[in-house]
Order: sequence, then structure tokens, then C-alpha cells
Amino acid sequence: MNDAAVMAEVWRGPIPESRHRGHAVICDAGGNIRAAWGDPERVILPRSSCKMLQALPLLESGAGADLTSEQLALACASHVGAAMHVGRVAQWLESMGMGEADLRCGTQVPENRTERGRLREAFEPPCQLHNNCSGKHAGFLTLGRRLGGGPDYVDPGHPVQRAVRAAFEEMCGLESPGFGIDGCSAPNFATTLHGLAHAMARMADPRALGRAREAAARRLVAAMLAHPLLVAGEGRACSELMAAAGGRAAVKFGAEAAYVAVLPERGLGVAIKIEDGARRADECAIAALLVRLGVLEAGDPLVARRLTPPVESRRGEVVGGIRPGPDLWQEGAPL
Repeated sequence: MNDAAVMAEVWRGPIPESRHRGHAVICDAGGNIRAAWGDPERVILPRSSCKMLQALPLLESGAGADLTSEQLALACASHVGAAMHVGRVAQWLESMGMGEADLRCGTQVPENRTERGRLREAFEPPCQLHNNCSGKHAGFLTLGRRLGGGPDYVDPGHPVQRAVRAAFEEMCGLESPGFGIDGCSAPNFATTLHGLAHAMARMADPRALGRAREAAARRLVAAMLAHPLLVAGEGRACSELMAAAGGRAAVKFGAEAAYVAVLPERGLGVAIKIEDGARRADECAIAALLVRLGVLEAGDPLVARRLTPPVESRRGEVVGGIRPGPDLWQEGAPL
């Protein structure tokens, strides 16, 4: 088993103060590892980074045939609970004759400052629509109407979750060793980092997946690329990196520092896991690899704020910075 690699370093002046270790894999649609750091076979929970895989049965089943690209982007989203997200999910549910009470994701205080302020001023509590996974759950409800199985669609034995697990395992190319329950109460199936990168490469180049799955993969990736703000929100790394990539990469984070990228033009998938769960490290690492893969420019301000963010004193002085691990970065050499 390979040791974890240094994925990001935090420097204060000339002193390296912290190091974040983890694992990364770049894979093609045939399952071939093009580059790796750490242990490619490390078993991880991908958390929300795999939402596009969880959405595949929604389209393959035909249940989502009439959904818009905005709704598909929300099905893949971990959004900030802004009005643009909450309103669209509410409309989606209403179109099915359902409402917020039909969701099983739980309530969440929105990360969006404007919506959080509106709730405070109106003495209104947050609801399940504000949950960052409400779009994914609207997709589950849509699929559930086709498959049946009752209202508790997050039960691991429900037809919805059985379909999700089957698609997930087929895309990763291996049987899942188990699952944990995600923050939104749905099962999150484990896989290896290699398996997750393989799945992302298949999303990037779905020609060998069969007609229905190929069409589903293409629609989901296109939706994410068309609506980066719906996938996350203003100021979030996913949205900003996709905007900077200009359609060359779909990226998605997951809790506890999982990150994936889909590169349609190159037919490659990327998967990252930081062992200590630090968001500052996974954002730095994904930016570094996407620069090396030629889909981001290191000098783009949207990229630099993740690739080499400053460390500041409380007076606003720049006293250090975060940078990719030397082996990961290789001075930006193309991959």
C-alpha cells in the first residue's frame, strides 16, 4: 500500500507550517491510470462528489426525460441555498404535485448570506429546500415516481437506492464494499479512488456505456457545464473553477475533502481525497491538477485564489500562503 502524498502545504514566511496529505488519481475511460499520487486503491466515501453518478438512473429510466438542464444541474449540486436554488427546487417539486415535506434530506441553514439574512429578518426557519442536497433529492423523488417503493426513498433497500448503487458500481467498475449515511440521510456508497476516477473518465468519454447511459452521462455533464452557479453558488470553488475552465472541465467537491473532475475534451477523470478532510487542501490540489492538465490557467484570479491563496495576518498583511505539494505540482509541468 502506498503512503499518502503531500497534496498541499501551508507556509508562514519561510517556514512550512502545515502539510495536508492525501491521494489522487487521473484515469482514462478504459480504466488505465495515467498518473497517481498516494494510494490509488484507497477505499473512500466520495460523499457529494459522486452526485452525477447518483443522477444517472434518473435519466436512464426515462423518469427525467422532460427535465431541463437547470434541473439536471441541481440534481448534481451541492448548492448554497440561495434564492436561485431554493426557488427552482420548489418549482420542480410543485410540478410533480409534491412539496418540501416530501423531501428526506433534513433542514440546513443556507450558506448564502443573502438568503440567511432574509430568513433572519422574516423570523423564518430554514427548511429542507435550503439543504445543499435538495436538488439531488428532488431527482430521487422523480425517479421514485417511476420505480415505486414508497416515500422513504433514502432507505438503502428502496428501489431508488438500489438503482443508484447499481449505476455507481457499474461506473466504478467494482462492487462497493459498503456505505455510510451521508449528511442528507441518503446512502453514500464507498469505492476506491481509482474506481471513482474511472467513473469520472467514463462520464467524460461515455461512448462505451451503451446508448441510454451514454445519453444520460452527456446530458448531466452538459448541464453542469452550462449552469456552474446552480451546481454550487457564488464564491464557491466548483462554480468558479468551472467558469474559469470555459467548458473544458466539470468539477464537483464532496464533504471531507473529496473532489472529482470530468474532462470531456481529453476523456479523463480525476479523483482526489485529502486524509484530514481540509477544504483548503482539496481546492488547492484540484486546481493544481487541472492547471497541469491544461484546462485552467494558473494566473486566472479565479484559479489563483485556490491554487496559491495567501495567508494573512489579522491586519490584512500577507504573511504566507498555501501551495500544492511539490510532487503533485512539479512546477506546473503538463500532464
